[in-house]
Amino acid sequence: MNPSDPAGPSSLTGRLTLQTPLGAVLSESRIRLLEAIDRCGSLNRAAREVPLSYKAAWEALDTMNRLAPEPLVERLTGGRGGGGTRLTGYARQLVRLHRAMESSQQDILDRIGPVPDDVDAPTLRGLIRRLGMRSSARNQFATRVTALSERGGLVDVRLQLGDAEAAASGPTLLATITPESAELLGLAPGREVWALVKAPAVRLVVRPARRPPPGRNQLAGRVVQLRPGATRTAVTLDLGGGEALHAAVPAQAATALQPGDAAWAVFDGDQVVLLTFG
Repeated sequence: MNPSDPAGPSSLTGRLTLQTPLGAVLSESRIRLLEAIDRCGSLNRAAREVPLSYKAAWEALDTMNRLAPEPLVERLTGGRGGGGTRLTGYARQLVRLHRAMESSQQDILDRIGPVPDDVDAPTLRGLIRRLGMRSSARNQFATRVTALSERGGLVDVRLQLGDAEAAASGPTLLATITPESAELLGLAPGREVWALVKAPAVRLVVRPARRPPPGRNQLAGRVVQLRPGATRTAVTLDLGGGEALHAAVPAQAATALQPGDAAWAVFDGDQVVLLTFG
């Protein structure tokens, strides 16, 4: 924002996080930790510089080493300096790649131009969608975490679709993940996340269960489109609140459906993939 114009527009900025199926490998704080290790030659001094506790820095470094295909640091022992820690050549290349990708991302945001400070949440979500997040998952929902609860050694994450004003009446999702994933993603009530659901994982029923089993989603909607294929029919449901859900169901199962019919989308919470940025 221009300091001389507090009511003026703000520039868009972004943070880059590299993810694997096991969680985040590189985030801004982890990149800064690696850069500090490269400068200081010591994990202890690097942790103070970031700043992080030594325990948090050690755990972050251990996680990165376990997820990376090659070691990121080398331990030095003895010598005049009393040992220490230094980055491997692979780690330096990884840091340079991350910073280059971050710079490219910011170039794209800069080309979009300033965004008024009073822009509403749905407009920003639409802008994010247009920036081109790509995934094989047909359903990509911008959501907000409303609650987390433990169930059988897993974590059920309750997610609100739509903006905050629709929270009382808008559709909700349930994602079931491991406690480790919940911690790696930094999930807490209020955290914004993307929820991805592949269309073939969704079943459609015309008579909903009175009490769905724990961990199962059952979302009410109305059929707005059917696109028959050789073996499957692509069905789009209007969930209300501006949200749509896509299912790819066996062709025979879709024969009883017509546009305008009420239907319920059924899928288990462990079919929902959560994605965070930064």
